Amino acid sequence: MKKNIITSLLLGLVALSASAQQDPLLSQYMFNHLLINPGYAGSKDYAMTTLLYRNQWVKLDGAPKTVVASIHSPVFKSRKVGLGLTLMNDRIGISNRTNIMVDYAYHIPIKNNLKIAIGIKAGLMNQTAKLSDAVIIDPNDKIYQGGSLSRLNPNIGAGAYLYSKKFYLGFSVPGFLSYDPSRPISIDGSLRNVPAYVRHYWITSGAALEVSPDFVVRPSVMFRYSDNTPLQADLNCNTLIKQFLWLGATFRTGDQNAGMPESIIAIAQIQLNKQFRIGYSYDFTTTLLNNYSNGSHEIMLGYDFGYDIMKLRSPRYF
Repeated sequence: MKKNIITSLLLGLVALSASAQQDPLLSQYMFNHLLINPGYAGSKDYAMTTLLYRNQWVKLDGAPKTVVASIHSPVFKSRKVGLGLTLMNDRIGISNRTNIMVDYAYHIPIKNNLKIAIGIKAGLMNQTAKLSDAVIIDPNDKIYQGGSLSRLNPNIGAGAYLYSKKFYLGFSVPGFLSYDPSRPISIDGSLRNVPAYVRHYWITSGAALEVSPDFVVRPSVMFRYSDNTPLQADLNCNTLIKQFLWLGATFRTGDQNAGMPESIIAIAQIQLNKQFRIGYSYDFTTTLLNNYSNGSHEIMLGYDFGYDIMKLRSPRYF
């Protein structure tokens, strides 16, 4: 099968380790902070499950596709302990990464409804590259003639999450352990490399402003940094209408020298009932990629277990 040029370029990144593997940057993370901060585990009064699918840069062969499933819940009567589980698969060209991470958080009341949670996460990360799918210039190059690369690594992360019913501030490092691509592995008698994984630092903050009982505005920001990449930032604003419909937009920074965002994201989420919700986002790419792709689509499904309407006197917006 004929492969797109982007697949060849991605292969070069994998085989030569010219670039480090990055955590996927999702568009609807503000509806489930567990994806980036283990301190979020158990911050609700019920068990929260989420399934997300992201198709990035539609029309480009080998473009990223990401699937994430997660669940978290408070445990014990004190509700001071939260547990979570996250499964993720991220495919880019011939490169594939699968993560399974377990989250633990301890929630400490400060005053009134303000709490701080300290969380840790641990798990495994499996990275593979299927060389048989590569487009190569030299068909006699034995390095790329079939086979695959694979590496299984443990990882740990941590985060802090300060929150109330109408405010939050978080700092997290989802993966502390970075892996150097200069350390090759042996495949079929040949030493080959797999992509590096680099450490990411996240800062998130937001607030909920009740304009009226039927209209809530939720501004938020996100900053993400990793070695050898520029600081990324999101400016978000979501509105909740009649406790039923979320509508929002995100401005995501890109080339700082260009003075314009990398993408503009439209977000909509419907709260079908007190437990079930469905969300959709579309990324309008503002870089040169817009000439070759149809943007990015993301779908999120969520269901909450153990939701007690009688005990929920005032809603949580995060």
